[in-house]
Amino acid sequence: MAENYKPAARIPTATYRLQFNAGFTFADATRIIGYLNDLGISDVYASSYLAAKEGSVHGYDVVNQTVLNKEVGDEQSHLAMVEELKRHGMGHILDFVPNHMCIESGENLWWMDVLENGMSSPYAHFFDIDWEPVKKELTGKVLLPLLGDQYGKVLESGGLQLIFKEGAFFVQVYALQIPLEPRSYLQILQYRLDALKEKFPAEAAPVEELLSIETALQHLPLATEQDPEKMGERHREKEIIKKRLWQLCHESPEVAAFIADNVKSFNGSKGDPRSFDLMDKLLRDQAYRLSYWRVATEEINYRRFFDINGLAAIRMEDQAVYDLTHTLLFRLIREGKVTGVRIDHVDGLYDPVSYLQNLQKSSYFQLRQAGSTFPADNGEEKKEALEKEYNALLETDPCYKPFYAVVEKILMKGELLPDQWPVFGTTGYDFLNSLNGIFVATEKAKQMDRLYDRFVKWGGDFPDLVYEKKKLVMQVSLSGERNMLAHQLNNIAEQDRLTRDFTLNSLARAISEVIACFPVYRTYANSASVRDKDVQYIEAAVYKAKRRNPAISGSVFDFVRDVLLLKSPERATENDRRAWLYFAMRFQQITGPVMAKGLEDTAFYVYNRLVSLNDVGGMPGKFGTTLEAFHGQNLDRNKTFPHAMIATATHDSKRGEDVRTRIDALSEIPELWQKSVVRWSRFNKGKSTSIENQPVPDRNEEYLLYQILLGVWPAGEMDQEEYKSLKGRVRDYMVKALREAKVNTSWVSPNTAYEEGVTSFVDRILEPGPENVFLREFLPLQRRLARCGIFSSLSQTFLKMVSPGVPDFYQGTELFEFTLVDPDNRRQVDYGKRVELLADLKAREAETGPEALCRELMGKAKDGRIKLYLIYRVLNYRRSNRGPFEGGEYLPLEAKGTRERHICAFARKGKEKTVIAAAARLVATLMPAEGSLPLGEEAWQDTVLVLPEGCGGRFRNIVNGEELEAQEQGGEQVIPLARLFGQVSVALLESASA
Repeated sequence: MAENYKPAARIPTATYRLQFNAGFTFADATRIIGYLNDLGISDVYASSYLAAKEGSVHGYDVVNQTVLNKEVGDEQSHLAMVEELKRHGMGHILDFVPNHMCIESGENLWWMDVLENGMSSPYAHFFDIDWEPVKKELTGKVLLPLLGDQYGKVLESGGLQLIFKEGAFFVQVYALQIPLEPRSYLQILQYRLDALKEKFPAEAAPVEELLSIETALQHLPLATEQDPEKMGERHREKEIIKKRLWQLCHESPEVAAFIADNVKSFNGSKGDPRSFDLMDKLLRDQAYRLSYWRVATEEINYRRFFDINGLAAIRMEDQAVYDLTHTLLFRLIREGKVTGVRIDHVDGLYDPVSYLQNLQKSSYFQLRQAGSTFPADNGEEKKEALEKEYNALLETDPCYKPFYAVVEKILMKGELLPDQWPVFGTTGYDFLNSLNGIFVATEKAKQMDRLYDRFVKWGGDFPDLVYEKKKLVMQVSLSGERNMLAHQLNNIAEQDRLTRDFTLNSLARAISEVIACFPVYRTYANSASVRDKDVQYIEAAVYKAKRRNPAISGSVFDFVRDVLLLKSPERATENDRRAWLYFAMRFQQITGPVMAKGLEDTAFYVYNRLVSLNDVGGMPGKFGTTLEAFHGQNLDRNKTFPHAMIATATHDSKRGEDVRTRIDALSEIPELWQKSVVRWSRFNKGKSTSIENQPVPDRNEEYLLYQILLGVWPAGEMDQEEYKSLKGRVRDYMVKALREAKVNTSWVSPNTAYEEGVTSFVDRILEPGPENVFLREFLPLQRRLARCGIFSSLSQTFLKMVSPGVPDFYQGTELFEFTLVDPDNRRQVDYGKRVELLADLKAREAETGPEALCRELMGKAKDGRIKLYLIYRVLNYRRSNRGPFEGGEYLPLEAKGTRERHICAFARKGKEKTVIAAAARLVATLMPAEGSLPLGEEAWQDTVLVLPEGCGGRFRNIVNGEELEAQEQGGEQVIPLARLFGQVSVALLESASA
C-alpha cells in the first residue's frame, strides 16, 4: 500500500477557452490542437460538454453529468481529442457545473423520475425541493412553471395533451413529455370500463388482465412514501405494471382501442370547457402542479439557478448526489483525460468550502490510482487507506492541492478568496476589470460625470442604483426565495419569547433590506464560527439597512444580524442552533443571485456613463484603476494565488475585449465626446419615434447606443451583407440591453412597441447614403478610437500574458474581435483563417526575421495579425521560460519624463532570469486625430523607463527580436520610450549580454 507517490497538479502556462456544441465538436477541436500548440497554448479549457439539453450552445443546461453530450461527440472522438492533446504535451481543463441541471428535457431521467414518483423517487433528495412549502396546496408536490399562459387557459385551448406510449401515460407540455404518477393511471383505465367489458365474454383474459393491472396499481405504495422498502417496491412494481399494460395492448386490439379512446376523451374538445374536467382532475393527482411561468416568482418551491425556471439546483452537499454527478469527471481525471477543472457558479453551492475540499480529496484518489500500481476499485478498506494517506499529506502540507482547480467567483472591491478554499484561484474577472481600468483616464471622472448627467439627466448615485435594482429583483424575480427565508426566520423567532413578537412581514422586509445592502455576493459560514471578513460584511449590510429604514424597528435588524452571525442565546437548544445555521447557509445561497441579477443584469444596463467599465466583476461607479492599484493587485495575486486564471474576455463578458478598449479611449477625450454626442443626438432627433409622449429611445439608451456603435464597428470596409449583419447584431443587442435594464421593457413583460421603436431608430441612423449627416460625423471619431483600440488591445493582451497568473484566451480573440454580450460572443470562430494566418506568419518570420515582420504588421494593424503574432511570440517564450513567471518576484517599475503616466511596466524576477515588461496606455492623447502610430519622439518626448538594478545593459525585445542598449541617466539605467516603442508599443526584455 505504501508507495512514495504524491500527485502534483499540472500548472498551465496559458489556457484557451473553447465553446463546445453541435457546431463545434470534439472532432473540430482535434483539428485545431496543433494550431493552439503552435500559438503557445499549454491547456485547452473546455466549456461543459457533459450531456446537455438538445440544441444547447453553451452546455450549462446539463441533463446528465454521467455521460458525454452526444451532439459534441462520443467516447471515441473524445479520446481522439485527448490523444492529440497528449501528443503535443498539452493539458485539458473542463468546465464542470455542480450547482444545477436543466429540467426542461426528457433526457433528465432523475428529474423525470421525481415528477413521476414525487417524494418516493430515489432522486427526490437530489434536487433542492421544499416538499412542505408555505403554500399548503403544494405539499408533496413540485411547482412546474412551464406554461406560457394561465393553467386553465392552456388546458382549455388543448395545450396539455395526454399521450400513451410503451405502457406509460404522459402529459405533453409543448415539446416536453412529463410522466404521470402511476396510481393516477386508474382514472384513465377505469373510465368507461363497463363499455369495454361488454365487448368480451365473461372472464375474458384481456379484461381479467386489465383488472389485475388495476389491482396492482391500487396496491402501489404512494408517491409520498418514505420507507426505503416501500419505495423500492413502488419502483419495481410500477415498471412491471407498465410492461404488462403495454403487452396487453399488443395482445388485445380492443384494449388498445379502449385506451386510445379514453386518451381522446381526457384531451377534451376546444370550445367545450366541461370536456377538460377529466384532464383537470387527472393533473390534480400528480406529484407536480403545472402553472403559468410567472407564478414561479412567488410560489416556486425548488431552488433555481438565479431566476431561470428551467435550471433546478441540485443538493451537492448530499454525498450520494456528489458521488453520482462526478462519476464521469473522476473517470476522466483518473484516465488522465482531464488535468484541471473550472467550477461553475461556486457561490450557488450550499457549502462551497466543503465541496472544494471534497473535490481535491476525490481528485487525489483518482490520481493516486492512476499514478501507481494501486488498484482502481473502490473497496471501503482501500478508500479508508487513501483517506488516511491524504490526510497525512495535508498535515505536513496544509496548502497541498493535488489537482488544478479554479472557481468562477466574482470578488468585490477588497474581497479575497477565503483562505481555506483549496483552489488555485478564480477564472479572472477581477483581473479583467483591474487591467481594463488602467486604460481609463481616472482623472477625467468628474468631466465624464457632468457629461453623462447633462445628456441623460442622470443625477444619481451608482451604489443607490444597485440597492434599488436589487430590491426590484427581489420583487419581480426572486420574491419566492425571499418569502421562504422569511418563513424560516419566523419559525426561529417563534422559539424564543424575546423574538416571538416579530411579525412575518417585518422579518421579510428586514431580510430584503439586508440583502439589498449586502456588499459582496455571499458569505461562507458553515459551522458555529463565522470568518472575521464575513462578520464585517454582515454587520456593514445590517448597519446600512438600518440607516435606510428608520421606520423599521432596529431590533428586527439586530435579530437578523444575530442569526446570520450565529449568535444564538445560551438557552438555545441544539435543534435551535442547527436551525440558525441552516437559515444562515440558505441566506448565503440567495444573496449571490440577487447581487448578480441586480448588479450585472440590471444596473449595468442602466448606468451608462462609460460602458467599458460595466463588465462582470466590475463596479462602474469607480472610474478606472490607478497604476498603483493594478500593481498592488498583481503583487497580492503573486503572493496568494500565483496560478489563478487571468482573463481579458470570457463567455460571460458584457463586451469583447477589443470593444472595451475602443470605448475606454473616450475617457481621455471627454470634451470631444461631449461635442460629438450632442451633435449626433441633434442630427438623429427626427429619426426617433414617440410612444405616449415619451421619446424612443430615451436619452440614456441613445447614449448607450453611440458607445456600442463606436466599439463594435468592424475594421475595414464592409460589403452589403456585412453591413446588414452589423445592423442586426446591434438591434439584437439593444433589445437585450433594454430588457435587462427593466426600465421601458423587460424579459418578464416585453414592451414590443417600444423595442420596435428602438430597433427602427438603429436602422434609420445607420441608413447608408450621403444625406446621413450622423454617419458622416460618426466615422472619423470611430476611426480615431479604433486606432487607439489597436494599441490598447495589444497592451492589454501583452500585460495579461506577463502578469502573475495563468493567461486565458477566449476563443477567437487572438485576432481583433468586436463582439458584444452573448449570444453574439458565442458565434462560431473561423479557425481555418487563423490556422492559415499563423502558418504564414511563422514562414514570414523565418524569411525576414521578427523585427521586419513586426514593422510590416504594425503598418497593417487593422487586420489583426499583429495581435496574433504578439501572442505567438510571448506565449512561446513564456512556455520555454517558466521561471520568471511562476513563483518569481513581481517588481513594479517607474518611468520618468513628460509621458510617464502613459506606460505600465514591471519586472518578473526568477531565480535564474529577470524579464522586463512594458506597455503603452492612454494613447488617445499621445496621437494626433489623423495620426497613425503613437511612436517616436513626438509621442514619447523625453520619457524613459527606469530599469531595476543589476539587470544588465543590453537587452533583446522578445516581441520583435530587436536589441536595445540601456543608457545612464542620473545614476540610473534607463531606456528612452521613443527607442523602446520604436516599432510596437509593448516590450518584453531579456538580457542580451550572454
